[in-house]
Amino acid sequence: MLERTRDGAGAESELPRVSRFPAVQAGQPAIERLTPTSALVGYRGPTACAAAGITYRQLDYWARTGLLEPSVRTAYPANSQRLYSFRDILLLKIVKKLLDTGVSLQNIRVAVSHLRGTEAEDLTGLTLMSDGATVYECTSPQQVVDLLKGGQGVFGIAVGAVWRELETALSRLHAERTDTGETLVGQDPGDELAQRRNRAG
Repeated sequence: MLERTRDGAGAESELPRVSRFPAVQAGQPAIERLTPTSALVGYRGPTACAAAGITYRQLDYWARTGLLEPSVRTAYPANSQRLYSFRDILLLKIVKKLLDTGVSLQNIRVAVSHLRGTEAEDLTGLTLMSDGATVYECTSPQQVVDLLKGGQGVFGIAVGAVWRELETALSRLHAERTDTGETLVGQDPGDELAQRRNRAG
């Protein structure tokens, strides 16, 4: 849906409708809101980069080489902007962490392929361990301990912690509704605090 406004010359122009984020879903009670993890929320490339801590060049290269393509919308047809899901950005963030510790792209591809097929509720309970060469999936603290004892785990990534960190970061950044194209404006905690102070004053 577009709202009409008049420009300086008096002609009507169309501006995209903008909502606060999280936004109320169309046709749903106000208590049901879109969250950063919702399937109805997508993120453009610059937002994905900011949240994952990567450069746009990395994002573009990984998409073009098939390491991690956006699941919501690709860059094809021409002139369309890539749109990433929460899960896509979670994987981007994990890829960045694995690369930083020296894991090869070949092994990262295997890990990404496996993680893409893992249910969301299972993802949050995973810890990825690596010795810099191989990536191991641990589903319990005991497995982590066993790997460390065997000298196979030099560092670990608690996926649940990355998930929560990313959810907080994305709630403050702009997003887009995948069904309507509506812009969802990030909720800055500072803005909310200022509004409370103004109401109190």
